Amino acid sequence: MIERWNRDQVLALAPDASSQKAAGTISSPGKWSGTGVTADAVWGECAGSGSKPYRACVDLSEPAYRCTCPSRKFPCKHALGLLLLWSADGVPVAEEVTDWVGEWLDGRRDRAARASEAGATRAVRSAEAPPADGRRAALREQRVSAGLSDLERWLADQVRQGLAGARRHDQWDDLVKRLIDAQAPAVAGSLSRLPAVLDGDDWPARLLSEYALLHLLCVAHRNLAAPAPSPAGAGDGPGGGPGAGPAGLLERVRDRVGFSVTKEEVLAGEVVRDLWDVLGRRDEEHDRLIARRVWLRGRRTGRAALVLSFAPVGQALDASLVTGTTMDADLAFYPGSTPLRAVVAARHDAAPAGPPPGQSIERALDEVAGALAGDPWLDSWPLVLEGVTPAGSGSRFLAGPSGGLPLHPSAGTPWRLVATSGGHPLTVAVEWTPRGLRPLTTWDEKGRVIAL
Repeated sequence: MIERWNRDQVLALAPDASSQKAAGTISSPGKWSGTGVTADAVWGECAGSGSKPYRACVDLSEPAYRCTCPSRKFPCKHALGLLLLWSADGVPVAEEVTDWVGEWLDGRRDRAARASEAGATRAVRSAEAPPADGRRAALREQRVSAGLSDLERWLADQVRQGLAGARRHDQWDDLVKRLIDAQAPAVAGSLSRLPAVLDGDDWPARLLSEYALLHLLCVAHRNLAAPAPSPAGAGDGPGGGPGAGPAGLLERVRDRVGFSVTKEEVLAGEVVRDLWDVLGRRDEEHDRLIARRVWLRGRRTGRAALVLSFAPVGQALDASLVTGTTMDADLAFYPGSTPLRAVVAARHDAAPAGPPPGQSIERALDEVAGALAGDPWLDSWPLVLEGVTPAGSGSRFLAGPSGGLPLHPSAGTPWRLVATSGGHPLTVAVEWTPRGLRPLTTWDEKGRVIAL
């Protein structure tokens, strides 16, 4: 039986605050009938405005959600309400699933098997297919090189003329358009987000730092050529991890420029099996597109991982990774000098949850330094800090025996973290950024998950 999630973990799955509130109103036992839970699924029928109750069920092994209501939110309030009822031990254990739940689960398994077969077929066809149009690829390389050369000259002009004119956004807009035309979308995206840097008194230092990173990217793209094959055992990343050296750095530079890698290519590359702790998630909106970052760490390997998903505003995002759970899974990593982004290639048996192993602030900083050595453009990294307490004015620091680290300005005063700590050391999962730590999750004295 999968370990029952608590209320915090369930509410963290909600797509918005209104869904959380609505789920709370329908989570009482009187709203539900025909409920049951097995090792893999929980289900029930909830009375609604129609003549027939809504049927909601959750595949706990993924998780995945299904409801007969017309809501476009995912998971809907009925699935969330059912999970809240289950988290309160309000769903009886059943020996087997009901017929309609069994049909849905069987259909999911069949679709997964067909998708796996189709993926294998595509991989074989891709391997047997002739090389892509070399002329078209060469033309894009020329356009990208020309666009980055323009950017490099523009950056030199900005530094020579001074930063006082940086508040004229029209010059950035023109350059963004040219970079899009040059087929360097990731660089264009980085440049389009620079106006946000102008907020705050320290904007000149922050802007100059962003300019320096863009200049470093231009120079790296100009100087790096396709590396010769390295000897066996070469190409290890920082601290012995895979992907460093010229080949890994070139992959990272191309990713930062905007050259994409298909999911099939990722799944055919490095795959790591481990017990992966889901540390937390964060959603960001850019240009009417929501990006969801889910952070994981491997218990055996100590590897960090980032699972990204995207959706237009108002549409459902991937909700299959539950904060505070642990999954036995294979993760396939995108290539690069500091491999971080990954996709879940396969899930195995359920794993017992609990606070993940933590580390001191000193060791965490060493880890971040190693990651930055492989990827100077890194802007976030997941850490699990052990034995830290909120400290400083407004509890704006996390302090431990070996020092302290500031929180990100957007974190505000971390009241939930302060209340959970009560002055006692905690294990806290955080997202490191150059501007400070973003608290993700902590665990109380009983090991219960507290989403921050």
